[in-house]
Amino acid sequence: MIKHRIADFIAKNNLLKPEGKYLVALSGGADSVALLLLLGELGYQTEAVHCNFNLRGSESDRDEAFCVLLCEQNNIPLHRIHFDTKTYAELHKVSIEMAARDLRYRYFEQLRQDIGADGICVAHHSDDQVETVLLNLIRGTGIHGLTGMAPQNGYVLRPLLCVRRSEIESWLHKRHQSFVTDSSNLTDDVLRNKIRLNVVPLLKEINPSVSDNICKTAHLLHEAEKMADSALISVEQNGDMGIKIPISQVLKSASPLYTLHSLLKEYGFMSAQIGQVVDKLGVAESGRVFNSATHHLLIDRECIFIEPKQEQKRAVRIPEPGTYVLDDNRRFRVEKFDKSDDFFLDKRADVCFLDASKVRFPLTVRTLEPGDRFVPLGMHGSKLLSDFLTDRKLTLFEKQRQLVVADASGEIVWVVNQRPNEGQKITDDTQGIIRMELV
Repeated sequence: MIKHRIADFIAKNNLLKPEGKYLVALSGGADSVALLLLLGELGYQTEAVHCNFNLRGSESDRDEAFCVLLCEQNNIPLHRIHFDTKTYAELHKVSIEMAARDLRYRYFEQLRQDIGADGICVAHHSDDQVETVLLNLIRGTGIHGLTGMAPQNGYVLRPLLCVRRSEIESWLHKRHQSFVTDSSNLTDDVLRNKIRLNVVPLLKEINPSVSDNICKTAHLLHEAEKMADSALISVEQNGDMGIKIPISQVLKSASPLYTLHSLLKEYGFMSAQIGQVVDKLGVAESGRVFNSATHHLLIDRECIFIEPKQEQKRAVRIPEPGTYVLDDNRRFRVEKFDKSDDFFLDKRADVCFLDASKVRFPLTVRTLEPGDRFVPLGMHGSKLLSDFLTDRKLTLFEKQRQLVVADASGEIVWVVNQRPNEGQKITDDTQGIIRMELV
């Protein structure tokens, strides 16, 4: 019986707790209606959530009205929300399908937190699993993509992955339970629909058991994935900005390509890019940068560095001593005072003391610019700032973030947290002192 198989699947995968509370994504279609009613019959506490994406006119309103009536008849709390999906898609330059997905899952998670639910149950079943595997295969994927959808992904739970669509509809028919049909699923205008309506039926002509076989293969690949992932190298946190991966460990792994594919896919890097990265690891090409939609990747000496893309930091003008906001997390403090007989020169790199008579306001705190030069404290000749930072073994990413302080003449007086300029150093003749610190 379908209910017993689902109960066993939930227990085997440790998906739901008997005492837990769960949201059920309810569209009004056969799958979500069955999920909501089955979980109720299994004794789980549920609340339904329906999203009206305003994409199908009166049909969208029909679906919402059906969900309202269904929940009223079964005494199930229902949460509803309306989205302007087309405007969101245009604003974020994504497809309607992706916009709807982003909107609903963002809302689901916020609602889950608001009501203290333990998870969000969605009605993906084994036929959806087949479509997902084929979709990933067509687009190009590794072993992770061929495993399809997991029973649990964070707070998203899929209790119906063990049953077919035909079994769900048969169960509803026996209960004389109605549901609605989304007409957009009946046309092959998007790739998933093309697979459902055209590819899968053709494959079933070749082998009627193809869907079961694909699901079994995905399950076996999921087990193989566990073995492969157990051999993966670990990544290191690189400050607050990102991660770093030792190149030597990648090259020593049984499959550098699989290792990097597994580590980099969550940062938006495509298979072709990852192949190019692997090709560059053995040729000592330091400084090579690759970009995904969300992250930068840098090959630098012995490591691969990955950091999220960020907006260019603005220059901050400092007209006089005081404390100034650089960004949400950092302040820049400038003080001016007379040199006393007991003055002690703090030589820490994160604090800078300069001769006030040799520093002209306004100061500017900014990032590096091409051709920047300064005379490092203790030296006589000027040096390109990029060369100075290379000598200090800063990566390209660190160089791009490096702050400098320039005075009114444009001269760099401090490479922040690195070195002051020789020309403004404290001497026996110094009377006034400028103190600067990044806090």
